[in-house]
Amino acid sequence: MSRTDYRQQLSWLKTEVVLLAELVVDRYDDALTAAATGDRWLADEVVDGDSEINERYLELEAQCTDLIALQQPVASDLRLITASFKIITDLERIGDLATNLAAHTQAGREGIHPAVDVETLGGKARAMVETAVDAYEAADPAACRAVAARDDDLDTACDQATQRIIRSLLSEPASDQAAARTAAFRGLLTVRDIERVGDHAVNIAARCLYMVDGDDELLY
Repeated sequence: MSRTDYRQQLSWLKTEVVLLAELVVDRYDDALTAAATGDRWLADEVVDGDSEINERYLELEAQCTDLIALQQPVASDLRLITASFKIITDLERIGDLATNLAAHTQAGREGIHPAVDVETLGGKARAMVETAVDAYEAADPAACRAVAARDDDLDTACDQATQRIIRSLLSEPASDQAAARTAAFRGLLTVRDIERVGDHAVNIAARCLYMVDGDDELLY
């Protein structure tokens, strides 16, 4: 492979990572909408679409492996490839969490839980993912740190949602406890999955910061 082809492969890799991120965020958005509205058809679409994310992830994983094995990159090129490898793993896992959210919706007759504002809470995590991917695309270290700083706000919002679910469960009449426990369980799982999306956004930002500056500040 000529150096020109090699540079094109690196550029292609970065573009494809961003495109995978856009697909994952779209699926995650659909999962949030399904969770908020109880739309089982949309939830089915998210679950059925997970295989596409997995296939694209595996293609990019192979591309990263080939670039390392065949080109033996060093310095910034190696950081780009290894960061991309780690980032696509986080994106694939966000896709899995979107599938989880959709599966919670499939299991319930209505929205996830009235104590959880799924679209607002999930939107916080989505914004973190989008900012992290933008930082990767633009090689912006300040944006990486901004994502990490917003994680505390998401964690607090998730804790508050969890407490609201527990309080609502405790206030239910004894005759409705079985249904209330089921709804609460789905709600708690939903909050947990959204919080994990935020964690993956921080992971993406951490890898991006290391890619750009060689700074491992957010890795630990």
